[in-house]
Amino acid sequence: MNEKSKYLIPVSVLAGALVLSVIIFSLVWKSARNADQTITVTGSAKKATTSDLGILRATLQAAGQERKSAYQIVQQQMPVVLKFLSDKGFAKEQIEVFGINGYPVFEVASNGTPTQNVARYVYNQRFEIKSQDVSKIKELSLSLSSLVEKGLDINVEQPEYLYTKLDDLKIEVQAAASKNAMERAAKIAEATGRNLGTLRSARMGVIQITPHNSNVISDLGMNDATSIEKEITAVISASFEIK
Repeated sequence: MNEKSKYLIPVSVLAGALVLSVIIFSLVWKSARNADQTITVTGSAKKATTSDLGILRATLQAAGQERKSAYQIVQQQMPVVLKFLSDKGFAKEQIEVFGINGYPVFEVASNGTPTQNVARYVYNQRFEIKSQDVSKIKELSLSLSSLVEKGLDINVEQPEYLYTKLDDLKIEVQAAASKNAMERAAKIAEATGRNLGTLRSARMGVIQITPHNSNVISDLGMNDATSIEKEITAVISASFEIK
């Protein structure tokens, strides 16, 4: 082997290694460059739903100079309420009656200080009606107070309207929000002559359950129970690689 051939092979190997290093560096640099280029978008989805459970709560109350008389008044009034509910088409299984509670009300002195003298005793009894027929609960909330005309002291609370399959609906609307985010990102990438890559990160926002056509939201999320017709809204912030 002559002197020239002696150095040719090592030089060729070194040159080949250098070219290979440049190619590898270029590929790594391009990959890192693409990895650093991301687009972040917000996706949202909304779905309407109708409450499938209505709850109405109310309280009977009576006052008397003696514990016994106040207690007996409440005790005598509950059968009137139960008959009223039965006439409205509510079954016994839909009605829950709670125990009777009472407390003394003390006289107040002229200077506004409570005394040890009992002015009267107040007794009350709560009851609750549940029905999947939410329209019946709404009608009842408007008519139950009419028992005042029969001498009953009754306080009717605002009805609650719930959707019992909410967990399944949340999954559905969150998936729709994720799809919306991807579609938005793809449109933006296409408009700039780029292609949408893999999902880098995603952060789901709070769920908003609001009355139909309501614009009221909360940073902590909303869970409306005042309306029969509702809307559930999900929002997601997602980052995608672009290439």
